[in-house]
Amino acid sequence: MIIDAHTHVWEHWPYQSLVPDPGTRARVEQLLFEMDQNGVERAVVICARIGDNAHNVDYAYEASARHPGRLLVFPDLECRWAPDFRTPGAVQRLEQALSRWDFAGFTQYLDASEDGSWLTGPEGLPFMHLAAERSLLVSMSALPHQMEAVRALAIQLPSLHILLHHLAHMGDRHADGAHSGTPVISLADCPNIHLKYSGMGNITLPPQEFPYPDAQSQWAPVLAAFGADRIIWGSDYPVCLRHMTYGQTVSMLTRHAPFPAGAHKAILHDNMARLLRGAGAVLEQFDTGRP
Repeated sequence: MIIDAHTHVWEHWPYQSLVPDPGTRARVEQLLFEMDQNGVERAVVICARIGDNAHNVDYAYEASARHPGRLLVFPDLECRWAPDFRTPGAVQRLEQALSRWDFAGFTQYLDASEDGSWLTGPEGLPFMHLAAERSLLVSMSALPHQMEAVRALAIQLPSLHILLHHLAHMGDRHADGAHSGTPVISLADCPNIHLKYSGMGNITLPPQEFPYPDAQSQWAPVLAAFGADRIIWGSDYPVCLRHMTYGQTVSMLTRHAPFPAGAHKAILHDNMARLLRGAGAVLEQFDTGRP
């Protein structure tokens, strides 16, 4: 069994790059097809109200209701694209979200211009404290220069589990990403911080391409420091299609990552299942129809 810990579904393709099918490319039916073809039992939907997708959370919950047992929705809260981003009232907005939706976790995208200190400031810390009280998972997009703030949050709230997107953006696409092993590896002593093995094409630049052998050498010591029990696989579908197929996102782990075969089950399923159950999610058995 496999859990995809990082997917998106949108009613409209949200990026400026032209595609021939902007009205269908990112819809849930496409995701479910890829999941079924690759033996993926269920997926976490990382909501992102970007582009012409102001109602992305509602669309994700509607899709989840139509396909029971397949999708777990993480609404986007306090994200950089929100009109109320970094305005007072974060705790109240979380309370409103909890009263409206049922979720085991949420996603949060920091802005590249900030240092991350909001996370432990007078608005962010009470917000995160409520999240910890409710046993919510935080799926976070943070850049290498924000790792010190992420570490401070993890230390102050040791019961709050933080899942960092795309190997904490260790890659040369960001100005500080090519030499970011040190700030990211400093998080390894925080047992409540986890790394998503996802989004390789988003954090590297050409001519690097699948299976990213040069970047793998940068990632290897950080992955070793965290250990297989705190690495979580995600496809980043459909964004991954700009760089590789859905199946290749799986083989990035099973054929090219520096982990023994015995660790694959934990990274592909057990680690995320454990965190989801700890957050109160019910993971019903679902038969993908594949052996």
